[in-house]
Amino acid sequence: MNVAVRVPRRKKATPDPADLLAWYDRHRRVLPWRARKGERTAPYAVWLSEIMLQQTTVKTVGPYFAKFLSKWPNVEKLAEAALDDVLRAWAGLGYYARARNLHACAIAVVERHGGVFPADLEALRALPGIGDYTAAAIGAIAFDLPAVPVDGNVERVVSRLFAVEEALPAAKPEIKRLAASLMPPARTGDFAQAMMDLGATICTPKKPACALCPFDSVCMARARGDQETFPRKAPKREGKLRRGAAFVALCEDAKGDMQVLLRQRPEKGLLGAMTEVPGSDWSHDFDVGAALDAAPKLSGKVKWRKLAGEVTHVFTHFPLALTVFVAPVPKATAAPKGARWVKVADLPGEALPNVMRKVLAHALD
Repeated sequence: MNVAVRVPRRKKATPDPADLLAWYDRHRRVLPWRARKGERTAPYAVWLSEIMLQQTTVKTVGPYFAKFLSKWPNVEKLAEAALDDVLRAWAGLGYYARARNLHACAIAVVERHGGVFPADLEALRALPGIGDYTAAAIGAIAFDLPAVPVDGNVERVVSRLFAVEEALPAAKPEIKRLAASLMPPARTGDFAQAMMDLGATICTPKKPACALCPFDSVCMARARGDQETFPRKAPKREGKLRRGAAFVALCEDAKGDMQVLLRQRPEKGLLGAMTEVPGSDWSHDFDVGAALDAAPKLSGKVKWRKLAGEVTHVFTHFPLALTVFVAPVPKATAAPKGARWVKVADLPGEALPNVMRKVLAHALD
């Protein structure tokens, strides 16, 4: 009589963080803000780099990080700096609310914690500009706390490992839960950085190098062959185009150097406290025929000339198109209240957002 033999069902393989850490020990990236192997990165460096890296590439951030460390080597020095100086140093990185929060956070660390970043996730989250991700990054990398920072790279790795079908952003809580389930009992800082490195160098958005991945054999999306379709994303809503006018007034100083009229934007709102040329509001129903109503009030007769074409810029939530007007004004013309004359040669040192640099390039070309 034949007796059926029951073969135990093989358990499904799961990602082992030890495999990732072994890979990281061999292939970790060398970054300006990352400590050498066996050392722990200073909290100030982690915080500064993570704020800068939000929606910005490593390549772009490198020189800015070095500049900030040179100017303000610790959080106390940054807290003492004038906000305008911080904005000037930040100019070109974009998303300027980060710079304002960076300065406010430095002041808060000095006032609340004596200039020492707290080794506590809740206390970190209570600081200006620090959300769940940045708190987890500082906590894990600087203090080895049990936290997994989940940025875009980590979202991509986890969504592919577990073939998360729900679309972002609704999938974020599930992805965070799955990421936390992978966290090892030790070396949480290395694990956090390893996940980031894996997403940045191997598990890339297009053509991931799966054969080189330490999780290759246990990745559900890889087994299905549709890894590039993860993470799933809900259709992106396009913002409605806004239009406006920008006014570039030019005036020679007593030495014959050309100057441009600039002013500071309100502290609250988009591009808060940044420097700009005077302009109109940005709206969906902007009337270029009435644009001169928004021109700066300068003494004497000013003849504004409308330049051909437009300056376009895309913000996170909407695209913008600006009509640029230029006018030469007589020497010694006083700047209106709230505005100032700045030499053209000194413009690179001003806290001008990219859209204003485009406007000035268009006008001064």
